[in-house]
Amino acid sequence: MTARTCSKVACSREAVSTLTYDYADSMAVIGPLSTVREPHTYDLCAIHAERLSAPLGWQIVRHQALGEPQGGVL
Repeated sequence: MTARTCSKVACSREAVSTLTYDYADSMAVIGPLSTVREPHTYDLCAIHAERLSAPLGWQIVRHQALGEPQGGVL
């Protein structure tokens, strides 16, 4: 299996997190890299996952894999 790269334009870093939007609940959900690439998700590198911001009125939900330190980069 080849490494997946970040979905951000012009970023060639290795993806470590997957971002999904829940439009009905105005949420951006980011968690560990999914096992398979899905068409409506975005793979992000550690830098872009940490810097993620959401539109005004939206909330960001961050899930961490078991064993990851709190506050650490995903």
